[in-house]
Amino acid sequence: MQALTRGRPACTAAALTAAAAVLLGAAGLVVAGGSGDARAAGGAVVLSEGELDLTPRLVDGEPQLQIDDRSGTAPVVREPSEVVLHVVPSALQYTPDPVATALGTTNMDSWQLNGWEAENIFAAEPGWKGTEAGGDTEVALTGYDGPGVFGLATYTREIDSVNGPAIAHLGSAEGVQRAFTLAGDEERLLPVWEFTAEGVYRLTFRVTAGGAADTETLAVVVGDDIDPSTVLPGDGSSSPTPSASPTTTPPATAHVISEGHVDMAARKVDGDLEFRIKEGSELDHEWYEPGQVVMHVRPAAKRKIPEGYDFLGTPGDAVWWLPLQQNAGIVWPGWNTGEFPRTELDGKVSFRLDSVQGPGNIAMFYGDSTGTAVVSLNSGDGLPDTHTLAGGTHAHFDWAFSAEGVYRTTFTVSATLADGTKVQDKETIAWVVGDGTDPSTVTPGAGDEPTATPTATPTSAPTPTPTASASETGAATPSASASDSAPAAASPGASGAMGGGTPVTTGSLAATGGQAATVAGIAAAALLAGGGAVFLVRRRRTAQ
Repeated sequence: MQALTRGRPACTAAALTAAAAVLLGAAGLVVAGGSGDARAAGGAVVLSEGELDLTPRLVDGEPQLQIDDRSGTAPVVREPSEVVLHVVPSALQYTPDPVATALGTTNMDSWQLNGWEAENIFAAEPGWKGTEAGGDTEVALTGYDGPGVFGLATYTREIDSVNGPAIAHLGSAEGVQRAFTLAGDEERLLPVWEFTAEGVYRLTFRVTAGGAADTETLAVVVGDDIDPSTVLPGDGSSSPTPSASPTTTPPATAHVISEGHVDMAARKVDGDLEFRIKEGSELDHEWYEPGQVVMHVRPAAKRKIPEGYDFLGTPGDAVWWLPLQQNAGIVWPGWNTGEFPRTELDGKVSFRLDSVQGPGNIAMFYGDSTGTAVVSLNSGDGLPDTHTLAGGTHAHFDWAFSAEGVYRTTFTVSATLADGTKVQDKETIAWVVGDGTDPSTVTPGAGDEPTATPTATPTSAPTPTPTASASETGAATPSASASDSAPAAASPGASGAMGGGTPVTTGSLAATGGQAATVAGIAAAALLAGGGAVFLVRRRRTAQ
């Protein structure tokens, strides 16, 4: 562990237990013992979602750092040494410059709790509560171990001569202070917790009040590279090796696509049209039959349904969202008619969604210039649905899946050639949403399930759905560029993580790995949304 300054051992004497129980009962909290919690190695509780506060609390006149966990049905007080905090993959987001500057990091993507995407994701919301220590408390980072930089900072909109645009409370980077004062009247300080790399962190905090101190170590697992249930809590003598996944033999022809750029394309083969999957960039790509591919929508795509998107379900409920802008770590599906120049077609290429089988609904849409969702495909209100693209076009839209599980989408892709010949191809694509099913075990294409839940058939003919024709340009500008990728107006979460704006359309394939361009697009969208600064004020008070 990196040596900062070592405090005395934590106050964990059994003699304090009874007094603690009395004080905590008076505060309306339940002493940890919990039922139904996700358990990590050694019986620790994994906290991945909901409100929790690190609280210096007086027990027999001595400060003790505890965690007030409000993520369940009843408040529970836990010891930091009994907890593994999980920073979920969807916490990966753009780092605003004020926070990056304050904590000595960069403005590239980092994993953040209480960051500017906090309202849109399901993640833990850790704060600091100062009202239980009988006065001001000094909070110091006295020990640190982890694969990246860690820091706590509060971002505010106000820029003044006292506070500046961001307040660094403490951090592990060189030159960043190691301690801050938690005010005795602070009901809830809610800073941004930033981590710059995936992996296991061990954060040792010393809290000092009234001349006495307590030191505790909190284990934090960032991302999904390591299963948090396999990690020892506290300072942990060592991190156990994650348990090996059961050995399975994937289908011989299955190719799992879990991240990066992919197009569902109308390909010209021997004068005919064939529906194909194109993975990669224009200069470096591979072609696959849809019956060879399993598309994996990783847990990092999980988001909250925003207001105004009721066609996806109840606002605030979970949805697995693939944005129209590229997001690191998840798949970025688009459409491509680049092999059919407009001069070779009589009209447009039609992509008709005939059926969806799976545990929920699928929708494809984009936000117009007012931020209103324009829905192109939606299995929730009946199928078939059709959207069309002109020849020589590359386009991206927002996609949403309403539940975890295996889906199978059947498309008929058709066009009329310039000489009047009609061509078409019908294929089924398999999707695995979430982490409940290993995608390598799923049969691609139409599958072999004995039964599946079909999409409801509408009682009347479906209303023609909008197409992307209004924003098709046929230009050669890559869609990963900031100017083309930024939404025309801010829609919910206009950051690239929630999509929004008009569909991205170009005349050539976008290059993959455009993370820097995505950040630029986010910044452009942010300026449109708030006239400059759109990052949330992360310091707020809530009554206990």
